[in-house]
Amino acid sequence: VDLLYWRDVKKTALLLSSMLLLLLSLTQFSVVSVGAYLALAILSTTVSFRIYKSVLQAVQKTDEGHPFRSYLEIDMTLSQEQMQKYAEGAQYYISCILKELCRLFLVQDLVDSLKFSVLMWLLTYVGTLFNGLTLLIMVVVSMFSMPVVYEKYQAQIDQYLGLIKTHVNCVVGKIQEKIPGAKRKTE
Repeated sequence: VDLLYWRDVKKTALLLSSMLLLLLSLTQFSVVSVGAYLALAILSTTVSFRIYKSVLQAVQKTDEGHPFRSYLEIDMTLSQEQMQKYAEGAQYYISCILKELCRLFLVQDLVDSLKFSVLMWLLTYVGTLFNGLTLLIMVVVSMFSMPVVYEKYQAQIDQYLGLIKTHVNCVVGKIQEKIPGAKRKTE
């Protein structure tokens, strides 16, 4: 969260620029090519650093050892409990998504299914205007800009969002009155 609010500017700028570079690379090259180039870049950097350290040790006649020893000694295996925890978390989210999709597609609530169909219809227009990578780039830029803008102008944004919410609720209420059987149960 601190990264999204730009608390540490260097880390946030590094993360944002690397994510944008990766996404922009994916707009020009295939995923396989980008992955291969990224692996080659990392490998050439680590090999060059290893050779540099070996030459430096030979010239200075020191015995520092492998420069990546501390990273090589890190235990990266996942325990059975960790794997089970991650699998249970994934299972929970997948089950929730499947249950909600089933509810929407099988019209458990007519209003919710109609809202979902309108959303899907709007997404067809978004899909004709933008491809998935462009939308992903827009999401990444928004992730790093919207929290700061909201933090700065929270009162004004909340005021306008309240007006929009009131207007949308009014329109939804009118639509629900027109559709038979679409009235929500009061809880």
